[in-house]
Amino acid sequence: MMVPAALLLLGALAAVLAPRLLARARWQDREPVVALWAWQCVVVAVLLCCALSMALSAAAAWQAVRGRLFAPAPHAVVEAYALTGGPWAAATAVTLALGGVWTAAMLAREIGRAAARRRRRRAELVVRAPLLPGEEPGGERLVVLEGERPDAWWLPGAAPRLVITTAALRRLKGQQLDAVLAHEQGHARARHNWLLHSSAALAGGFPQVPVFAAFRDEMHRLVELAADDMASRRFGRLTTALALVELNEDRGVFGPCPTPQAHVPQRVHRLLTPPDRLPPTRRLKLTAAAALVPVIPVLVAFGPGLRALG
Repeated sequence: MMVPAALLLLGALAAVLAPRLLARARWQDREPVVALWAWQCVVVAVLLCCALSMALSAAAAWQAVRGRLFAPAPHAVVEAYALTGGPWAAATAVTLALGGVWTAAMLAREIGRAAARRRRRRAELVVRAPLLPGEEPGGERLVVLEGERPDAWWLPGAAPRLVITTAALRRLKGQQLDAVLAHEQGHARARHNWLLHSSAALAGGFPQVPVFAAFRDEMHRLVELAADDMASRRFGRLTTALALVELNEDRGVFGPCPTPQAHVPQRVHRLLTPPDRLPPTRRLKLTAAAALVPVIPVLVAFGPGLRALG
């Protein structure tokens, strides 16, 4: 039972320490895409620790599981793990299995809620922007709505739509509209909605786990920075910053009182005072280092078997 316990300890340390270490990393705002990758690798490593510990604990508790899990392995490999059954092994396996079921249920709930929101918004589009004679459903990717509030959003789905209000068309000048459209298209191309759903499901299912709560908060922030960078690379940082101001200045986000969109002034400041990007070699090293994080629990799990074979 040493390996399952080591995996649980490793997962707990990663869940507690990783958010603190990443919060101290000053390069996240400079390279939001790399930061998104690093956060995903950390969360995958924590989930791998739990899944591998569950499998080995179940093998220690029940002979049937052990026979299936170690069926092709030599006898020396099985002995190297010292899988002794007992109530602790069974309790650990059952607890982690229930945690896996709960995670799947939370993800299904989050996806269901997102689908319901999309259906409501599409129903609103049908009412507010009905099809004209000769138009086909889903034929247009851009929908213009009458509205007094400047707004623009991407509506994912089988027939994705980019929705913008007439107030936004009046407020945005020159290439500002193109920058807003590029920002929303950046979200769509990178599938940021799946990152938001996954992070929300984990944080909602396990609110006491620090890494999952931080994962959700950072995903909401980093996907916006990444989309801002996609737009600014095509239309310039000043144009993108002015577009953000035009869309949000009537919402009180630039005042002294905090609002749900309090991150918007920070995004505007970042665009107007762009941080220097990391050198390509540094970005490559950070990407490779993050990719190695999920490998650690795999090495811990297979370590005794590899030593026995060696």
